[in-house]
Amino acid sequence: MATSNDIKNGSVLNIDGNLWTIIDFQHVKPGKGGAFVRTKMKNVMSGKVVDKTFNAGTKVEFETVDRRDMQYLYNDGTDYIFMDPDTFDQIPVSPQIMGDAKDFLLENDKALIGSHNGNPIFVELPPSVVLEVTYTEPGLQGDRSSGGTKPATLETGREIQVPLFLEAGTKVKVNTTSGEYLSRVND
Repeated sequence: MATSNDIKNGSVLNIDGNLWTIIDFQHVKPGKGGAFVRTKMKNVMSGKVVDKTFNAGTKVEFETVDRRDMQYLYNDGTDYIFMDPDTFDQIPVSPQIMGDAKDFLLENDKALIGSHNGNPIFVELPPSVVLEVTYTEPGLQGDRSSGGTKPATLETGREIQVPLFLEAGTKVKVNTTSGEYLSRVND
């Protein structure tokens, strides 16, 4: 069994039957007292983020998570179907596991799927994606790149805030973690 000294970013721990991914960690050796490991962990199933401190040398249980790049095929009405491009195996991923990732994924896009004991436990997208604006109110004369924003609907159905000068049909780069507009993309 491993100890808290082996914790690294991306490690998956089994704590009380729940899987937790290490987002950030710091080994601390104060001037007096024992060393400890300060971590920020995310619950794999619920997405809840918590801070937890382990004493140095505390026994922890690491879990093996299989991470694979997979291709999104379609939504069958309930689940999202992904395919392994090497073996052509298809796996269903539930909407709960997809979370907000479903708002930034188009057919044939790639995503990193993490699975534990053959069951998908998380979906990780690239930091940003390019999507087309399908609907937004027309901008007014005099609107400039700096200033206000307006709501716009993306081709996936997600609504984001974009600058006033953007029009429907424009491709935009969107941050997949925050859902924020990053920039306009010129083809």
